[in-house]
Amino acid sequence: MNAMNPSQGLLAAQQVSNLQPGRFFRKKWVLKILIMAAAAGAFHFAYEFPALGAATVLHLFLLLLLADGLTPRQSFYTGLALGLLIFPLRLAFFWRLFGPASVLLWLILSFWTGLFLLMVRQGLMIRWVPLRIVLVPAIWTGIEYFRSELYPLKFSWANIGYAFAETETGASLSWLGVYGIGFVLMLMAVTILSVPVSNWRRGIALLTVIGLFIGINWRSRVEVRPSREIRVAGVQMEFPELQHALTQLTRLAQSFPETEIFVLSEYTFQGPVPVEILDWCRDTRKHLVLGAKDPQPDGSFFNTAFVVGPEGKVVFQQAKSVPIQFFDDGKPATEQKIWNSPWGKIGICICYDFSYRRVVDGLVKLGAEALIVPTMDVVEWGGAQHRLHARLGPTRAAELRVPVFRLCSSGISQIVDSEGRVKATAGYPGEDAVISGSLGIGSKPRLPVDHWLAPATVVVTALFAGTVFLPSLRRRLFLIGP
Repeated sequence: MNAMNPSQGLLAAQQVSNLQPGRFFRKKWVLKILIMAAAAGAFHFAYEFPALGAATVLHLFLLLLLADGLTPRQSFYTGLALGLLIFPLRLAFFWRLFGPASVLLWLILSFWTGLFLLMVRQGLMIRWVPLRIVLVPAIWTGIEYFRSELYPLKFSWANIGYAFAETETGASLSWLGVYGIGFVLMLMAVTILSVPVSNWRRGIALLTVIGLFIGINWRSRVEVRPSREIRVAGVQMEFPELQHALTQLTRLAQSFPETEIFVLSEYTFQGPVPVEILDWCRDTRKHLVLGAKDPQPDGSFFNTAFVVGPEGKVVFQQAKSVPIQFFDDGKPATEQKIWNSPWGKIGICICYDFSYRRVVDGLVKLGAEALIVPTMDVVEWGGAQHRLHARLGPTRAAELRVPVFRLCSSGISQIVDSEGRVKATAGYPGEDAVISGSLGIGSKPRLPVDHWLAPATVVVTALFAGTVFLPSLRRRLFLIGP
């Protein structure tokens, strides 16, 4: 009675001989399309309903199911098609930024899903189950980290880990890091598929895991009392005239006189910091962080965040580390530094820099106890882009255990504590909207597990990629089927 039908467990060790290319989907293309649609739907569902981010487990589970019975060519194009069901919808605002060229960018992002399915088809055929269970999550994480952080067209907003932004589940898993969360979820998915049990038991296991993650979301985070607090405030303005900026700063200072650091967005000014702004800081005896350009003798510039002190002088500046591709966004910074402020060590990263863990991790390694992030999110990019970008604040704060003040040109600005809770916000669209609160310093910053794990998986993925194109070496090293 316990004998298994070959169709019941695609990944059980005793079924490897049945995983011949085309066995399953040649006759059941309709089922293949349904699985693909369900995988895309699970991803979108997780992003639309943050409290139910555990639907990403179902997405990964179904993604692995797609590898059954496919040839290498079919694996790649199936993954490519799945990517095209995800990225153009999640990143529809690309069209506003790049027009028809956005189609190429969506294809490039979908390419990585196709590459994963191509590689995982080989990984799932490894006979030694423990190696398979570890290798598949490593391939997933290696590809996700590489396409998000390392290659020239890197873009990270649609990662699995960001589905848990602003949730108790995300806070509970934050020690893993955004890439570590993806590793663990894929580990669970491939384990469920690899255990030699019947399909209904797999279904129960999958539902149990999803229920566990949903249950975690109902837990409450422990309130951390900071040892120091910095009063901060900012006003959202998009490419303001100088006089308008001065008027809004004065209004802000009058409304929140206890503020110690005022913040304006990236590219508040299209040239150097105006003398009138220096004078305002000297007259009010306040610190101001704002975005402007740092012109260079060769006609280029650095997109820079300046800190003006109460004496009316620039006391610190940090250029943008990762200028936006295809934009006239200045030269990349030559170094990262920390502002040794009167209240402690503060890291400053600019807009797009906040998308990259390798940039923000660098600030934490330098000793940053809080982060200030001047950001330019243009209003015409739309609400979806602003909401997607707003996932970064709570995610980074919880991962690194540092409070964050993210001030945007048109929303969504946030003050986030070191546990990832959003304490104050200014919405979109929000011209001249103000935000005020405190940054609590005192919790010990950290680097999450994926600071080391993710780069290691890139190496593993690269090594395994070589075996995908060398069948004899693949059989010798991994003992997989033909």
